[in-house]
Amino acid sequence: MDQVPVTVLTGYLGAGKTTLLNRILTEEHGKRYAVVVNEFGEIGIDNDLVVETDEEVFEMNNGCICCTVRGDLIRILTGLMRRKGKFDAILIETTGLADPAPVAQTFFVDEDVRAKAKLDAVVTVVDARNIEARLADSKEAREQIAFADVILLNKTDLASAEELDRIEGEIREINATAEIHRTKDSVVDLSKILDRGAFDLDRILTFEPEFLKNGHVHSHNDDIASISLTAIDPLDENKFNRWIGNVLQTKGQDILRSKGILSFAGQDDQFVFQGVHMLMDGDYRRPWAPDDPRISRIVFIGRNLDVPALKAGFEACRA
Repeated sequence: MDQVPVTVLTGYLGAGKTTLLNRILTEEHGKRYAVVVNEFGEIGIDNDLVVETDEEVFEMNNGCICCTVRGDLIRILTGLMRRKGKFDAILIETTGLADPAPVAQTFFVDEDVRAKAKLDAVVTVVDARNIEARLADSKEAREQIAFADVILLNKTDLASAEELDRIEGEIREINATAEIHRTKDSVVDLSKILDRGAFDLDRILTFEPEFLKNGHVHSHNDDIASISLTAIDPLDENKFNRWIGNVLQTKGQDILRSKGILSFAGQDDQFVFQGVHMLMDGDYRRPWAPDDPRISRIVFIGRNLDVPALKAGFEACRA
């Protein structure tokens, strides 16, 4: 059954999310979007613009969709699914102070939602002028970058080329795998952010074949960092499952995102997984190509990551 793609828009207060959303709702792109908007102490969507489009805007004034009751989001998504055929995709705009994790987790834990909708991508809008100050003082700003599949580095007209390069470097320390697009006034080719399949296991293989080939470690003091590990030898599937299960159970609160492409002994297909906190989804996807080195690669994005312990644990999964 076709699943409706869902894009989660996040970003700190004033980064340009609502500008982007209004563009999506008014541009001639031939698609119809159902929008779940959260009006949590922010200037909302320009209602005049919204009325002129045929979009159905669901505003929830009872607080933030991703940090009050998760059931609220499930109820709204379930209601939207009864109108299937009236729209091509769903957009969820989170509050500027929101952690995107509970929204993402909804697509792991609720079977009804999962059957009908799929998380397509977490898109984070970043304010180039203020992000460095926010990274220094805001846990939420760092988490929004850590969760992103796609990042819009916005307001580029307010920063120099050198500053933008430095900011990109800081973003990469937190999240080594997200796509970054530099924008002004949130102007971006919508195909770069919508219908990306960025959260799809297959996309890790299709769009990220290089998937951190070299295996490197980013560490930025003890805060959020992006670590990638590689194993040249095939892994033992049972050992790996025990290890990753234990890591996510014990450290899952600190591990914001995880993903990997793995070569298990005795299996011709690549095993692909990705996770949010303690929840993980994985499956065999496609055969290893004859000329493709069967190197297992895994990425963790999180805080207070014990790099030597993760490295030793991963290496101990060898067959």
